[in-house]
Order: sequence, then structure tokens, then C-alpha cells
Amino acid sequence: MDWNKTKTIFIVIFSILNVFLYSLYLNQRTEAQNVQVAGKLSIEESLGMDNITYDTLPSYKNESAYVSGKKVVFKQEDVNRLPHQVVTIIDDTKLTSEMKEPLSIRNGKGTYQFTEFLTNYVWHGTEYVLWEVDEEARKATFFQHVNGEPLYFSPNAMLVAHWDEENLLTHYEQRMFKDFVSFNRKKVLLSPLEAIGSLASRGYLKQDSKVTNVELGYSTLVQLLTETQVFAPTWHVRVKSKDGELEDYFINAIEGKVTEFQVELLEDASG
Repeated sequence: MDWNKTKTIFIVIFSILNVFLYSLYLNQRTEAQNVQVAGKLSIEESLGMDNITYDTLPSYKNESAYVSGKKVVFKQEDVNRLPHQVVTIIDDTKLTSEMKEPLSIRNGKGTYQFTEFLTNYVWHGTEYVLWEVDEEARKATFFQHVNGEPLYFSPNAMLVAHWDEENLLTHYEQRMFKDFVSFNRKKVLLSPLEAIGSLASRGYLKQDSKVTNVELGYSTLVQLLTETQVFAPTWHVRVKSKDGELEDYFINAIEGKVTEFQVELLEDASG
């Protein structure tokens, strides 16, 4: 048997096999890309049929992970350092404070300003971002953020500030988490367009509405009764309806499930 000839035949066969496998890989990749593009087009076409429009969508990291955090247990010796206020700790994890000298939070132009309050009067106050100002109830709600992104409506990661008729901040309540770490491996996220399309296909978005903002944050994956909780990457989609009403929707950016928060839970957090 001519070994050199046999070796040459094997080399040719393996070369042809490699070429075939590489060609097959390229075809599968091209088909996957075409399906992905077709999917995006179908979302756009579906939105167009209902005249649902959107502003420029944000750039984002296409992978993210669940995160876990531990409830902060407040210590009296730490919060005693907070200036010009009387602080009370309830059940170790809730802080309530009465300002000795009410703080002005509205400037001459009528705009609410909370930077001084968060920076100088709140325990780790710069870890919170403003969510909503309720002028009728005279209160502002802040969400704690992790990795620069808010924890949406977690009762244990909220700050609620109150003021009087003269726009002087009088008291607030606070809960927060610490020691955030990634939980499990990174997962591929829904794109902002896919999140919008998912909401539309489920009937959440009305005809002639406009998506005004899409923002990535986190929401509670499971409401645990322990000191540690797990949070999932979550898209917040704000929509303006035809009649001008603003609506907020939240969708798990990994699993695609729509999250609906319990109002009574939030009222308990600020009470």
C-alpha cells in the first residue's frame, strides 16, 4: 500500500470536509441574520399598522445578568451623623427622619431641586434617582440605583420625601440595599425594539400612541422574605397615548415577561 498516496487522499478529504462545514456555518449564520432582520422588520411593520411611533431608541449592552443585594441594616451611630434631623430606625431596615429645619426644595423658577437634600442630608443619598414628583400629595419618590440603573418599585430600595404648603421639605422615609453582585451568568437581552413589539403584540400599546422613552433598569425577580433579593434587568417603556396620557410599562429584559407592580406594596413602603 502506497502510504504517501493514502495520506494525500486523507488530506484532500479533510480539506473538502472543512470547506463544507465552513460553508454550512456561513449559510446558517446568514439565515439567522436574515431571520433576525425579518423579525425586526415585522415588528416595525406591525407597529406601523397601528401607527405606534417611537423616538430614537437607546444603545445598550446586549448581555446582562441578574443581580442580588442585601437589605441595609441601619445603625444608630451611623445615622446620628446626619445633620439637622431627628432619625428613627424601624425594624432595623427602615429609616424615618424629621428635619429640624425644613429645607427649601423649589427654586425661583418653580422647579423642584433635590440635589442638596440627597447630597447633604440623606444616608448615601447620591445612590438614589428621582422617579416622580406628586405635587398634589406633596411628595417625591426616588429609586435606588445599581450600576447606574434604577431598581424599579422595590419597596426596600426607595426614598420618599415630603414637604409642606410652603415647599419646605419636612420629613422622609428610606430603605436601601447594599453589596450588589452579579447573579448567574450573563444572558442575552431583548432589544428596546423587541420590548416595544412585545408590549404591542400583547395589547398594552394603543393605536396612535408614541413611545417617548425606553430605559434599562432592574425589578425584583422574586419577592423574598429574606435579607437578600434578586433583581432582573428590566426595560421601562414610557408611552404617550393619543389623548396625551402617559403610561409606564415594565418588561423583563431576559424572560420577556411584563411586570406589574402592586400599588398597596408601595404605599406600605412610604407609610
